[in-house]
Amino acid sequence: MENGSESSRYWYGASEEDRRRRAVDVLQAFRVYRAAEVAMRRRTRESMSMGENELLVLRYLLKAAGRERQVSPSELTRYLGVSTASTTAIVDRLEKSGHVTRVPHPTDRRSIFIVATAASDEEVRATLGSMHTRMMAAVLDMTPDESSAVIACLARLQDAVDQVDLHPVEVDAAH
Repeated sequence: MENGSESSRYWYGASEEDRRRRAVDVLQAFRVYRAAEVAMRRRTRESMSMGENELLVLRYLLKAAGRERQVSPSELTRYLGVSTASTTAIVDRLEKSGHVTRVPHPTDRRSIFIVATAASDEEVRATLGSMHTRMMAAVLDMTPDESSAVIACLARLQDAVDQVDLHPVEVDAAH
């Protein structure tokens, strides 16, 4: 096969078929990771007896607290993309379960902030701490080139999925 595709690949690099196979392998690896992450989130929600939005709110509040930032109910409404009534119901459930408290705004008597409790911070750390340690261990020894490649790949994938393709509705000619 001296004049065939095998010898030309040796001199000119990977064939289009090889490139597509690698691309499919990378995308499949991301799909498998994503499925594992979705399953982990489901187990976390079940373990903490919370819905998806409750867990999102709790994570958002803990992150804000780490930055010493206060969060209003209207900010949570915008973050979740739900109605104010839904936000109120979520905060009510989290308050009833002891995960958040409502605290008065220091200067505006009509306003409040939503704050994650210390107990919820401890629960999240107990539930997710070892997983975060394992995730860090999985990437800690990556070389700078490997890290750059993964970050660039994830950024390109994010750009690809962030774009919404609007397809016109097909009109049935028979009607």
